[in-house]
Amino acid sequence: MGDPLGFIKVKRKDSGYRPMEERVCDYREVEKQLPEDERRLQASRCMECGVPFCHWGCPVSNIMPEWQDLMYRGRWREAYEVLQETNNFPEFTGRVCPAPCEYSCVLAINDEAVTIRQNELAVIEKAFSEGYVKPKTPASRTGKKVAVIGSGPAGLACADLLNKWGHTVTLFEAEDAVGGYLRFGIPDFKLDKSVINRRVTLLLQEGLIVKTGVRAGTDISAKQLMKDYDALCITIGARHPRDLAVEGRTLKGVHFAMEYLDQQNRIVRGDRIPDEKIINAYNRNVVVIGGGDTGSDCVGSANRQGAHGVVQIELLAKPPAERAEHEPWPLWPKLLKTSSSHEEGCDRMWGVRTMRFNGSGGAVSGISCVMVQWEKFKGQPVMKDVPGSEFELDAELVLLAMGFEHVEQKGLVEDLGLALNGRGNVSADDRKMTSVEKVFSAGDSVAGASLVVKAINDGRLAARSIHEYLSDASR
Repeated sequence: MGDPLGFIKVKRKDSGYRPMEERVCDYREVEKQLPEDERRLQASRCMECGVPFCHWGCPVSNIMPEWQDLMYRGRWREAYEVLQETNNFPEFTGRVCPAPCEYSCVLAINDEAVTIRQNELAVIEKAFSEGYVKPKTPASRTGKKVAVIGSGPAGLACADLLNKWGHTVTLFEAEDAVGGYLRFGIPDFKLDKSVINRRVTLLLQEGLIVKTGVRAGTDISAKQLMKDYDALCITIGARHPRDLAVEGRTLKGVHFAMEYLDQQNRIVRGDRIPDEKIINAYNRNVVVIGGGDTGSDCVGSANRQGAHGVVQIELLAKPPAERAEHEPWPLWPKLLKTSSSHEEGCDRMWGVRTMRFNGSGGAVSGISCVMVQWEKFKGQPVMKDVPGSEFELDAELVLLAMGFEHVEQKGLVEDLGLALNGRGNVSADDRKMTSVEKVFSAGDSVAGASLVVKAINDGRLAARSIHEYLSDASR
């Protein structure tokens, strides 16, 4: 530990955001970076605990005490080397991870946790700027071929490791660029796409084969994939969105959140969208249904487009500001989160059920809602409408951000004959092997929609299992 009293002498200091009046006028990343000397002081707050619960709380098991101590001492290259041992893409998690590690930090018991996520981002950006991050091509190739289907965080992590271990890996992506929802879901103001491009360039230099614009199951059949490759890994995410089957759902102006965010990300990169297909919030009353991160991203995008007003409604009850008794430290608690997008302008409501969409001339003009209460019945939460609490919201644009139900089952999953689990996702064992020999699956395809950091970890686990499978001398 560089400074045993660091957590006493130095208070937590977050990076903060660019001025609101500036950032709502562009799509550049909103979060600032602290000067190097201040960031190293933040790293000094790490107590290098005997039992590092941060390490326990991190899905990829980052070795926080070691690399933060090295960072504090100014040994950036070594800090990077320790960090990259467990995390393929700290430049992604350093920007978009909700940092479960910080909720497990010992300082979080009665003080403010170490700024682990921001420290992580500082390490990887320092590594890139100083040239520490270099292509690492394998010394030799094994002769085994692997197809990874889907280029989100799970697919990228899996392909990265397998390629480094000497297998010939082809990464298939249906869209015209790599990244999955990292590229077409998360807005640029949270994750600038040059960050993805930088990493993809490195992966290509290391020998990874990337085929974009190729939809597995259509442009290349499941049968052909099974014939051409020694192993497959399905990492296509959980892209079947949760819908809202109420009256007026088909009115013009009601869209899935990902349809809206995908389009805006394409516009930011310079794509031309036909006028009749553009979804724009300018001068409209916007209602976002769903209180999670995707909903928050919709809020930020609508504000940048010049919405007249934005309301975000959530069916569940308002989360607490502090830990509940049933979620004690070091567990990751469900707390009220206020993002930079919320700060830019948004009315938020909880315990609201959408009864119907109202329209005029075939387009949505408002929503009829009712307040609900959540009660326990035989240990299970039960929702009840509050009598007399009905109300109306003006809405010329409605964005459904209620999450995702399961993997897209039609197409590749069905063609391969993969068994599904109880939630409608791909069924896989502890080795990430599916019901079909030599076919593995990882990330949201198996677990359902979750965190980027969890997807990276799942991809890493799948890579290890595939490597063991291919290394079996009997094959």
